[in-house]
Amino acid sequence: MHNVNLARRLGAILYDSLLVLALMFMFTLPFVALRGGEPVAPGEGPYRLILLLVAYGFFVGFWTKSGRTLGMQAWRVQVECADGSRPDIARASLRFFAAILSLVPLGLGFLWQLFDKDGLTWHDRLSDTRIRYYPKPDE
Repeated sequence: MHNVNLARRLGAILYDSLLVLALMFMFTLPFVALRGGEPVAPGEGPYRLILLLVAYGFFVGFWTKSGRTLGMQAWRVQVECADGSRPDIARASLRFFAAILSLVPLGLGFLWQLFDKDGLTWHDRLSDTRIRYYPKPDE
């Protein structure tokens, strides 16, 4: 078990972003169908809420069930509480919304990992969780 470097973290984020975008596309189709094929306005309240719920369900669901999303599995990283346990729904929810806050100022909350003495991001600190790397036994 090791701390996760920023490159590995970003690799998992990229992988998961593609999966979440595919899910968002699927959930957009009913909105377009209800409008007879007309595009959905991105600022539309119910549409934005559905997209937020899709992302929330993806991340919080995976984090609470197995501690890792599909992208995290590929990069062999996992979300843990300080004691090594998986986060419960409250802690995973806090992590999700704190990660959004980490993204807002041009990703500064993620880049903070480069300066933090423990290699943690803002959302790691705010949710009292960590991302750990579990290498293959032969690494």
